Amino acid sequence: MRRRLTAPRTVALAGATAALLAGTVSASTAANESRPGERDGHRPAAAAPAGEDRGAATARVKGSARIHFTLRPQDTIRFTIDATAVPYSKPLPGVPTGLPTDARGTLRFSHYIPETGRTGWAVADVDCLSTGGKTATVTAIVRKTNVERVGKRVGISFQQGENGAPSRAGFSWGIVNADGGTDGAGAAGGTGTCQAPAPFAPAIDGGYRVTHTEVPPIPTNPR
Repeated sequence: MRRRLTAPRTVALAGATAALLAGTVSASTAANESRPGERDGHRPAAAAPAGEDRGAATARVKGSARIHFTLRPQDTIRFTIDATAVPYSKPLPGVPTGLPTDARGTLRFSHYIPETGRTGWAVADVDCLSTGGKTATVTAIVRKTNVERVGKRVGISFQQGENGAPSRAGFSWGIVNADGGTDGAGAAGGTGTCQAPAPFAPAIDGGYRVTHTEVPPIPTNPR
């Protein structure tokens, strides 16, 4: 049964979101934190290479960028992604072929808070990739973190910058994910595979490269 968002729960959800955006770090891990991106071997990567795709037959999104988030403009927030489609590679109960959006790869993100000098970070394993033109939607399961819940699925979108416009990213926890329901009472929403908001945050430096392919047909010989 879904958890209804009564007024107290709505306040609690908003408070939890604010805490995450503020980069809350437990006391047990705060002492080990340093400047943004330096935990867990996470180093800022160079901007995605310019130029046209070279006829790649596999959907992919790759790159690293610091983004501008209007709710926390003073913070240093960075997303690094390397995700590749592996269609129909992960059988599910009732879906022996797997999904056309099956994918593999790694998502890393860090959030540095200047007021506290602390950095929240997470490493997540990609489980879904969907592309359309120069935009990609990715979901990943958190594997290591000091601020999130291990095993949680997070959703993030990426848009390749073109014609002088910056790349962009949008992340599911940046704007509260609430399922209003048909009765209007509201419920705490989860994140399903390949679900993410529009890429609402522009890159300040760095960027992303998106390689799009059409959705592949269902295989005639399931693995």
